[in-house]
Amino acid sequence: MRATDLKKSRERLKKKIEAEAFVRASDAHIVSPKGELRESGWLFDLRNILLRHDVMQDVAALFWQTLRERGRIQIGCIETAGALLAAALIAAGPKGTTGFFIRKGRKKDGLMKTIEGTLSTEKIVLVDDLMNSGKSLVRQVEVLEAQGHRVDAIWILVRFRDEEYYAYFKDKNIPIISLFTLDDFTATLGTKNLVVGEKKMPTRSFTMLWKFESGKPAFFHVVPKSDPAIDEENVYMGSDDGVMWGLRQEDGSVAWSYRVGFHPEGKGIFSSPAVHDGVVYFGAYDGNVYALDAKTGNRKWISYEADWVGSSPAIAEDLGLLFVGLEFGLWRKRGGIVALDLKTGKKKWGYSMPLYTHSSPLYIPMHRQVVIGSNDGSAYLFDAQSGTLVWKFDTMVPGEKSDAGFGKNDIKESFAYSEQHDVLVFGTIAGRVYFIDRTRGTERAVFSAGAGFYSTPLIVGDTAYIGSLDKYVYALDIKSGKEKWRWYGGARIFASPALIEGSIFIGANTGRCTELDPRTGEERSYLAMSERITNRVVYNPRTKRFFIPTHANEIYCVERA
Repeated sequence: MRATDLKKSRERLKKKIEAEAFVRASDAHIVSPKGELRESGWLFDLRNILLRHDVMQDVAALFWQTLRERGRIQIGCIETAGALLAAALIAAGPKGTTGFFIRKGRKKDGLMKTIEGTLSTEKIVLVDDLMNSGKSLVRQVEVLEAQGHRVDAIWILVRFRDEEYYAYFKDKNIPIISLFTLDDFTATLGTKNLVVGEKKMPTRSFTMLWKFESGKPAFFHVVPKSDPAIDEENVYMGSDDGVMWGLRQEDGSVAWSYRVGFHPEGKGIFSSPAVHDGVVYFGAYDGNVYALDAKTGNRKWISYEADWVGSSPAIAEDLGLLFVGLEFGLWRKRGGIVALDLKTGKKKWGYSMPLYTHSSPLYIPMHRQVVIGSNDGSAYLFDAQSGTLVWKFDTMVPGEKSDAGFGKNDIKESFAYSEQHDVLVFGTIAGRVYFIDRTRGTERAVFSAGAGFYSTPLIVGDTAYIGSLDKYVYALDIKSGKEKWRWYGGARIFASPALIEGSIFIGANTGRCTELDPRTGEERSYLAMSERITNRVVYNPRTKRFFIPTHANEIYCVERA
């Protein structure tokens, strides 16, 4: 195509974007990521024009012209708008051109693929309609690099920021080719490239030391699974296929492994191990609670108290007890909590609950009390030594009901306790965070989000941090329950936050582990994985190594670059 024709194609495309793909808040209902109706601002809705033959003819002509010197290429993208572009560009390209797209999250059934299509050995060019933060493109690069492929270039219709912002791609020598930037529309639309002082794209400031993969991950179950636990030498983690792994922190090699008994397929060990005095304690979906020698993996004792155990144990060192939630297949007894002797596994006391108890208990040593939640939407506080119920707090709104085993008021994860305020904090699947007076079992405050909570809160000073299935991390004032700030994670957040080196670290279903400023929620750094991160990050302050799990039963050992 002649240069004059390409110039005309660019001019036509620019006019169509201005006339049909640019939307102002004053002309349409635009909802912000916080779920609020925006009264000002704008956005580009390029999908409005990308399914038109005349538009895609111009886009394809400009694409192949800018990449003509790269030789044979394969075209990659992420769903959804990128897939529209890729399909049209492949059809308009040279014979034999191929492509693929990367799912935002691994498919949970069928072939459970992350990448659809066939990757070849040709140079990879990633395409998309818009580029703002660049997060989705970072993930694509990380997914491809994990499979041994390198991205040659990125091609974008409209880039929002100056190239200096995208340091990640510059460091990897991946050029960004964009047909337009916001500056190209300044005269007609009033847009300008987004530049805020010297602010740069949050850095990928970690180096991977080793990675361990357990066999047969259950991709279908996208929930918090087995958090890793560490001692001085090893890191311990349960797997979907029923194996508790003891891995050497130094290099990720297997120190030992222990396989539990018969369990539902894909639900072997979701319980997070607790390590105390050279022993690893955990529950399993074979219904048993185990105590293993931390050095050898040899069994010390086993408790046969339930049909399934998805709860994680809590240790009361001063009482010599272990507490864990239980689940049963009985009609009138579906859940409960048990206290076991740390040395022998002998039952000291137990308490039955009407619905499944997947929640993990929290032991409060200064008061010698233990608290746990259940699928009946209730929180139970016990005298830890005797098992006497101190109080029961019901989160059920009048008129609401839970079914035989599951309901929208389920309390799935554990609790956090503020000694300073004498308050217990926990979230429910109904999308509420409760702040409960420990002495009275009464509500001090409640916060409501756009979706449920499957995350254990983290308390630092006057603030409780918690991730939500509405894709946000919330920082909440403990006294009032009011929001201090929220951070948008881009996908559902099952993981629980961790305070490490003065920062909040939390994973999301984007596969990103992000470091946040606890005061403002601003991103400080990140690490992108190829799978969802649904569990808590663990840190060894002595070696300064981070252990990051994924829902695919992987552990990444990383350190700061």
